Amino acid sequence: QLQLVESGGGLVQPGGSLRLSCAASGFTLDYYAIGWFRQAPGKEREGVSCISRSGISTNYADSVKGRFTISRDDAKNTVYLQMNSLKPEDTAVYYCAATGLSFQCLRVAEYDYWGQGTQVTVSS
Repeated sequence: QLQLVESGGGLVQPGGSLRLSCAASGFTLDYYAIGWFRQAPGKEREGVSCISRSGISTNYADSVKGRFTISRDDAKNTVYLQMNSLKPEDTAVYYCAATGLSFQCLRVAEYDYWGQGTQVTVSS
């Protein structure tokens, strides 16, 4: 069955970096646009970044622009989120998700396939 698995989360100090990975199985990732989302305690899940099927088009939430970079490696069936200059407010569970059709790719409602999430904690 379709599966997305996130990895790469952990504890990092403010200003540090992490790279999250989203590996797909059961389907070919290059058929889908991929989004990264995050959810902090007491808050709704929010879009962080997304990338088109081709990898040409990317989008970022205002809060992460200039700090995060999304990319995909279809040969490895994997999407990455490079997170630099991390801030405490970036602390959340990060999820990747896949959709075959995306009009507003930072919207949670557009996605059907979700990973289980990986915890990112930014703290000194």
